[in-house]
Amino acid sequence: MSIAHFKPIIESDYRPVAIGTPGADIQRDADGIWHIRPQEVLQSYPARLTDRVVQGARNFPERTLVAERGLDGQWVCISYAEMLTRIRSIGQWLLDQGLSVQRPLLVLPGNSLEHIQLMLAAMYVGIPYSPVSPAYSLVATDYGKLAHIVGMVTPGAVYVDEAGPFAPAIAGAIATDVTVVAGKGQLPGRTIVPFGDLLATTPVSADAANAEVGPDTIAKFLFTSGSTKLPKAVVTTQRMLCANQQMLLQTFPFLKDEPPVLIDWLPWNHTFGGSHNVGIALYNGGTYYIDDGQPTPKRFAQTLRNLREISPTMYFNVPKAWEDLTFALEQDQELRDRFFERIKVFFVAGAALSQAAWDRLDRVTESHCGHRIRMMVGLGMTETSPSCLFSTGEVIGAGYVGLPAPGCEVKLVPLDGKLEARMRGPHVMPGYWRSPEQTREAFDEEGYYRTGDALRFVNEYHLEHGLVFDGRIAEDFKLSSGTFVSVGPLRAKVITQGAPYVQDVVVAGANRDDIGLLIFGRANECRQLSGLDEGADLFSVVTHPVVREFFQDLLMQLNQSATGSANRIAWIRLLETLPSIDHHEVTDKGSINQRAVLTRRSDLVEELYTNQDDFIIRA
Repeated sequence: MSIAHFKPIIESDYRPVAIGTPGADIQRDADGIWHIRPQEVLQSYPARLTDRVVQGARNFPERTLVAERGLDGQWVCISYAEMLTRIRSIGQWLLDQGLSVQRPLLVLPGNSLEHIQLMLAAMYVGIPYSPVSPAYSLVATDYGKLAHIVGMVTPGAVYVDEAGPFAPAIAGAIATDVTVVAGKGQLPGRTIVPFGDLLATTPVSADAANAEVGPDTIAKFLFTSGSTKLPKAVVTTQRMLCANQQMLLQTFPFLKDEPPVLIDWLPWNHTFGGSHNVGIALYNGGTYYIDDGQPTPKRFAQTLRNLREISPTMYFNVPKAWEDLTFALEQDQELRDRFFERIKVFFVAGAALSQAAWDRLDRVTESHCGHRIRMMVGLGMTETSPSCLFSTGEVIGAGYVGLPAPGCEVKLVPLDGKLEARMRGPHVMPGYWRSPEQTREAFDEEGYYRTGDALRFVNEYHLEHGLVFDGRIAEDFKLSSGTFVSVGPLRAKVITQGAPYVQDVVVAGANRDDIGLLIFGRANECRQLSGLDEGADLFSVVTHPVVREFFQDLLMQLNQSATGSANRIAWIRLLETLPSIDHHEVTDKGSINQRAVLTRRSDLVEELYTNQDDFIIRA
């Protein structure tokens, strides 16, 4: 194994910033199992995450904890002191309704000031809260996943920001004995409690309830994306959240030097947005601005507007948004001045950033700042609240995940020709809610959580350089010849070399003679390539000769670097429909569910392998 594809970190090239570089003890036992333990000890952390609200209200009461744009476009802010007052009242209302671990709070909308007040209020009084992907209520039409979630957690109360848009989902999945709280609006035939009533409640026993909250108290039920099965409810305790934030603080020591400022859109129903990012701001006495934009053609302008006003100290986003932001930074001096004013580190979430996009960001950063800003990546999951590894080592590059944070033990177990990563530590879940069999399957005999992710050492001669993501073991398969196909690295290669026209890729070929690719193209970019107008349908775009010529050339380029049947591609098929949430082809995080796509489109795959499809692109 070689380090040739990764670049060494030259400290003089980067903005000086305190990044933890914990060493690790790395041992291999007689069974070929690797054990990796950080040398730095995890320091103490509070028993409750909401202790940080209490401390902030006492030490810097007027500092803004969270802010959101109001209807007039101005920022509406809630200070630490005001937040404590509000969550004590809301928490009292939750107690008065008899909510409990058996009847928790369900929140259906996305990120908002009301949402975070409910989140912290429930945690303050020891009542679990469960945020649900808004897509399950507002995009899906059968409400199957929502009904599954409701049946799993049996909520005592449900919050919606506006009653009308959620009416069909409430009628289809929420029983009439469940209290519905709404920011505004009414539902015919159903009693709605205005959110203002919660704020008007006088706290009587909320503080006493808070005193009973401890490390093992359940803070959240976070649902997995359901990429292979129905979503599972991950039990997230106060210990998990606080331990993980302390792990982050020791990994990024600069957080204690200056209160962090974050501006972020990542959804709170997902662990990265709701636990990792909100937690960073709260745990370190910082400020969190809710970004009302998203990395989509219609909404990214909102993100840019926000970044022209707010200078973050850390910035988190997904690869597509980093690509779009890099282009905007190249064009806009005002944006560059504000964005780079006090930024310490970048962070890419959700998937690997292509090396080409990474290099382009480095160029614009170095041109403006005179040095680069370090791009951090890592490995985490809902079950580990979420962070396990960070790229604190001496190399950088797409796919590099580095070394475990203090407190996280990693075990690499040989499995199907790869090394499966398994995690143990105070940040790891106790199990899945009301799913004892799935909980047993999730852990090995030593109590390590089986992630299903494969890792490998970036350099077998220098193990201290850390680890590289090596795909999902469950996605990998064998060809009819017995040749093993590693799906993750192949998908990453196609997306990188197909930029900016490839959104995602599904690799076909299990028990077949060769590999084929089903490609979801980026509609806007492919439409621009084709020269068709904005009203052109997706079928016309993906079948346009110019678009097909690009992908024919891409196929040739991919196969020029192929080393054998394990990565030589026989055909490409551009899909003329988008992945479906209703059919579980895409998760709420936006990632592709390989198995669901292949299952739903099995007839098409059969036609492609039997030469019955007219739109195949062959090698």
